[in-house]
Amino acid sequence: MSRKVFVTGVGMIPFVKPGSSEPYPAMAAAATHAALADAGIGYDQIQQAYVGYVYGDSTAGQRALYEVGMTGIPVVNVNNNCSTGSTALFLARQAIASGAAECVLALGFEQMTPGALKTAFGDRPSPFERFDAAADELVGNSEVPLALRFFGGAGLAHMQQYGTRLETFAKIRAKASQHAVNNPLALFRKPVTTEEVMASPMMWEGVMTRLMACPPTCGAAAAVLCSEAFAKRNGLKADVWIAAQAMTTDTAKTFGARDMREVVGFGMTQDAVRQVYEASGVGAEDVNVVELHDCFAHNELITYEALGLCPVGGAEKFVNDGDNTYGGRYVTNPSGGLLSKGHPLGATGLAQCTELVGQLRGTAGARQVEGARVALQHNLGLGGACVVTMYRNDR
Repeated sequence: MSRKVFVTGVGMIPFVKPGSSEPYPAMAAAATHAALADAGIGYDQIQQAYVGYVYGDSTAGQRALYEVGMTGIPVVNVNNNCSTGSTALFLARQAIASGAAECVLALGFEQMTPGALKTAFGDRPSPFERFDAAADELVGNSEVPLALRFFGGAGLAHMQQYGTRLETFAKIRAKASQHAVNNPLALFRKPVTTEEVMASPMMWEGVMTRLMACPPTCGAAAAVLCSEAFAKRNGLKADVWIAAQAMTTDTAKTFGARDMREVVGFGMTQDAVRQVYEASGVGAEDVNVVELHDCFAHNELITYEALGLCPVGGAEKFVNDGDNTYGGRYVTNPSGGLLSKGHPLGATGLAQCTELVGQLRGTAGARQVEGARVALQHNLGLGGACVVTMYRNDR
């Protein structure tokens, strides 16, 4: 029988631009110490660790945690592109739910370099071969950087089918900036208007401006998970728990649908959130706050539909009605999201976890979503992997 899993401690450090961070072991250790302090335990009580990063050599997880302690526990290194952090969280939760461990650390970090994402090994097949071929066939524009082509192409498909305006993506970016004003851990805290987003340099004519894309950043975040029995024995916080979680990968539909929205994970997200709603017995209508994967404003828009926050084709109305922010139906990305907070790949999923745990505890300060009891997290990595997590606080 699966056991209830609590998030008893979270921690993260401010995200910063590439080149201005500490080395990854220092960032990872700082986030881990913050999560342990929040939980109120020492590292010697951690029984397993799952450590996520994308741009690093093998066993960088051990190198990072050796700064905290060398206790001989299993350390598992995790790499699942942009969903790496939440994949570490997924594995940590499984370890506790199965009874294999009582207290587990999930850690994510990234020390990134400036510029567009690129593969590290040019002498062997790329995991993105089929994705690149789909983008070539469906959108062309080979001069546009790949990530922009993928997610911009998904937004373009929405524009072509539903008449969605470029201004709608700009509104999403402006909303992110308004939320980030109240987040001291976000990289960009200056509010920008819809008009300023529209006026920023055009990256793909008619499809995307620069401010509609998230920046690469460096950073780290961590979470301590434990069983109910462990929390009781040690007097730990046992209020926020993972009500359901699902991880999905691509299916034949990803390429067979010949739709860039499917190429960037629309179907993976639908499958994952369906599993979460079914397992938890809680539907979209019960969710109060959402942290979703807004690597581009375009992905935020299509994800509203994939998560069931609005009908398919209804995202523009959802945005225009203000149902994606305070005073609306759902507060999405109260942290400012990847668009304002930045996107250190391995840390992103655990930074989302940190934000939502704070929201459900009622400790999010000026970002607090009033009465938040149910939170939904969505973290997506191309190649592909999607992790959707539902948190609850039944106080």
